[in-house]
Amino acid sequence: MESKIRVAVLFGGRSAEHEVSLQSARSIIDALDRDKYDVLLIGINKEGQWYLNDASRFLLKADNPKLVKLNNGAGTSVALVPGQKNELIDLSDKKPAGKIDVVFPVLHGPFGEDGTVQGLLKLANIPFVGSGVLGSAVGMDKDVMKRLLRDAGIPTAKFLVVHKHQLGKLRYGEVESLIGCPMFVKPANLGSSVGIRKVKSQAEFMPACQEAFAFDRKILIEEFVEGREIECSVLGNDDPVASLPGEIIPQHEFYSYEAKYIDEKGALLKIPAELPAETVERVKELAVASFKALCCEGMARVDMFLAPDGRIKVNEINTIPGFTKISMYPKLWEASGIPYKELIDRLIRLAIERFEQEQALKTSHYDD
Repeated sequence: MESKIRVAVLFGGRSAEHEVSLQSARSIIDALDRDKYDVLLIGINKEGQWYLNDASRFLLKADNPKLVKLNNGAGTSVALVPGQKNELIDLSDKKPAGKIDVVFPVLHGPFGEDGTVQGLLKLANIPFVGSGVLGSAVGMDKDVMKRLLRDAGIPTAKFLVVHKHQLGKLRYGEVESLIGCPMFVKPANLGSSVGIRKVKSQAEFMPACQEAFAFDRKILIEEFVEGREIECSVLGNDDPVASLPGEIIPQHEFYSYEAKYIDEKGALLKIPAELPAETVERVKELAVASFKALCCEGMARVDMFLAPDGRIKVNEINTIPGFTKISMYPKLWEASGIPYKELIDRLIRLAIERFEQEQALKTSHYDD
């Protein structure tokens, strides 16, 4: 009988998307096949401390997205230390607290989706699900992401980048002449619609910029693209494939944080999207092209706008997309023939496959 794979689900984190991560983790933890996997739960609190524990005492009010939180008082405080051969270290007595075969990061936003944790896992020599350091970093930074998409010939919306020290010199009239109105103002390094505002007048402009700067030192100002919101999931390493596209029909003014994670009636999800066959193929092509241009691996969700004239613009990519019960990434794969549990199996296999390929690479100029 084959031994079980020990999977560490890593969730929580220091970003403003902490609560979203807890919801996603809850769904993944419930879906992991206990006949195949031993599951370790590692929660990261908002101060960045790592805790190891079981689900019954760890996630408080897990079924309520407004109240869900990590129980910081429960569990063993642990850390990963490079050179410890896949072992967690118990910080109370500095002894090993359990071996890990693969990590499933479910960390949305900075300090988890931006390459920081991925770098730590690389140093610890542990396989992990999702993109590596580079793909994670460029996927998180919307400025770098959009420049790479543009240079790859992938259509994207017009945008301006503003750094915090430039705020005093920012002039609404100059921005409007370049971007148009309405416009969106958002932090460069955040997701889940946190810190985003739709600006429709000069009076709304500066408050929107100030709110975005509360979350990041760099913000984006983007043109408003009239059109349908289309999303497509991508899966794979060297030869990625795309799912059927889905459509988000917001019931609010735009697809806000509340619409995504709290208000189950905040948006209608059309899965699959009702699109002509040629448009479906174009969406899938752009999704895979974006995935490759941004050096992604494992998984990602690509978000696009479909204009009334049929033109498509890529909005952004999410390298650790939501896995909640109403999230598009797993729903799109389910519609494409891959159920939730099988999707998790594939992601874990992709992580181990990439790790084994990397382990085969030479690390010395000289032959042994």
